[in-house]
Amino acid sequence: MNCDQRFTFIDICAGIGGFSLGLEMAGMTCAGQVEIDEYCNRVLEKHWPAVPRWRDVKEINPADLPAVELICGGYPCQPFSLSGERRGQEDDRHLWPFIFSIIAQKKPAWCLFENVVGHVTLGLDQVLSDLESLGYATWPLIIPACAVGALHQRDRIWIMANAPGFRFICDNSKIKAGVDYQNSERRSPKEADLFFDFRGGGNVSDSFDVRTFYEFPYGMDRVKSCGNAIVWKIPYELGRAILLAHGREEK
Repeated sequence: MNCDQRFTFIDICAGIGGFSLGLEMAGMTCAGQVEIDEYCNRVLEKHWPAVPRWRDVKEINPADLPAVELICGGYPCQPFSLSGERRGQEDDRHLWPFIFSIIAQKKPAWCLFENVVGHVTLGLDQVLSDLESLGYATWPLIIPACAVGALHQRDRIWIMANAPGFRFICDNSKIKAGVDYQNSERRSPKEADLFFDFRGGGNVSDSFDVRTFYEFPYGMDRVKSCGNAIVWKIPYELGRAILLAHGREEK
């Protein structure tokens, strides 16, 4: 791929846009999002108004999706989570087969996915086997949120896959350690707007007041969306590494 071309991606199970935000800040371009939740779609529409969206990954015709260099997503964790029933493929929220069908037809150069650590002992072998059956080289990595400066551990499995014919050696010396995310020039207004929305109009305490004194739910969609969201700084770093592997210098 010509280094002057845009490096595009599709964000599947996009949620409130953690992957989209991190990869865009790394220098990629979002070419599509897939998300079924109504509230999350309103958030995505606000911050990515020009990006086409699809609702149900089970009903997507892969031919309708744009050709991209990367497909990413945080598919539902409930089938694998240690805090759930761990029904795996028997869980109706098991979406990997549908995502894999899209990958098989679109054949992106890269794949990047996230899930809970319980996935390591249930379902991960199948995911890796499926990707490798298409010729992808796969790298499952456990990366905690604290690795990028978050104040909680939150271990997650991150799955990177590189397609045959797109093998590159990354010069790790070009990846800076200890990025100052608060003062980084890559910090965008979109990031601030996202967290402003989730905190109930800017008041930090609002994000913890999940019910009003009338006993009606308050902010439940917002809290649920934040709980399901990924830490965007991780796909930001992984996205930078992918771009550097393609010879893209930092701007």
